[in-house]
Amino acid sequence: MPRFPETPRKKLLIATHHRLDLWIAPEWFGEKLQKEFPQLEITRVTSYEGIERDLADAEILFSQSLWPEQFAAARKLRWIHSSAAAVHQFIFPELVKSDVILTNAREVHGPGVAEHVMALILAVAKRIPESVRFQQKRVWGQEILWNGGACPLDIAGATLGLVGFGSIGRSVARHAYAMGMRVVVVREHPEQNPPESVQQELPSSRLGDLLAQADYVVLSPPLTPATHGMIGREQLARMKSSAFLVNVGRGPLIDETALIEALRERKIAGAALDVFDKEPLPADSPLWDLENLLITPHTAGMDQRLWERHYSLFSENLRRYFKGEPLLGLVDKQQGY
Repeated sequence: MPRFPETPRKKLLIATHHRLDLWIAPEWFGEKLQKEFPQLEITRVTSYEGIERDLADAEILFSQSLWPEQFAAARKLRWIHSSAAAVHQFIFPELVKSDVILTNAREVHGPGVAEHVMALILAVAKRIPESVRFQQKRVWGQEILWNGGACPLDIAGATLGLVGFGSIGRSVARHAYAMGMRVVVVREHPEQNPPESVQQELPSSRLGDLLAQADYVVLSPPLTPATHGMIGREQLARMKSSAFLVNVGRGPLIDETALIEALRERKIAGAALDVFDKEPLPADSPLWDLENLLITPHTAGMDQRLWERHYSLFSENLRRYFKGEPLLGLVDKQQGY
């Protein structure tokens, strides 16, 4: 009987590298994929050194980032899946102009980051950082808080301004609405019929209107040329003096110098930041010394079940890819998100 040549296996390259091992794909991730998808040839690397060699015959790439010179070596590449929600690190001309599909893990990170947002809002509203400082000094600070005008606040009835309405923003809106907050959203393309959790949607051109009415402003838009530095002196001046700013998007969304000035001069009540221009945040950063700033060290997306959720999304997308069906988490490379 004639022997037909075997169909060549498609190569999947899992390339994850980070100082924190949480962001590195565990061994079981590749092993489980290999069992479920025997038609794949899977290579897992935890360093980008010499990655051009591994990229040369890869059809699918699972990674946090890719440089233009690395992309040039990936001549068989057809699909990139970003293990991060952010994709600005992939938006360079060569990739944008190519036919390579780009997807991201926004649905993996969104729910957990949204919980972190609510924790930050409740922390600043209920004056938790101040209470922690009193505890460290063994001071009963009840009268100090009251007489100093820092009485804990109810968030029910307060206005939450969401800048960005992707996976994080939608989840935050649901939580906030359930807790009695009024939710206003700024997004590039407002919907005529917003979800029940949103009381008002505004176009990006009306960011100032959102800032003027919000008691809590939450930033979670993608980092693009249009959103880089979107919160500066002018925007901070539009905020209420009693308002708080929360950033779980990317550090460069905010002009840090302008924010430091606004916090020092009490132009806004306070801020809570999980992301920064430089990470880790340098020890000499003036941000550390601001008492009305709550800092979390980019922990909003951290979760013990993170890679289980990654597997669920990516394996579903692999099934869709082999069937020629639309992929989940598809990124518009021209828009950058």
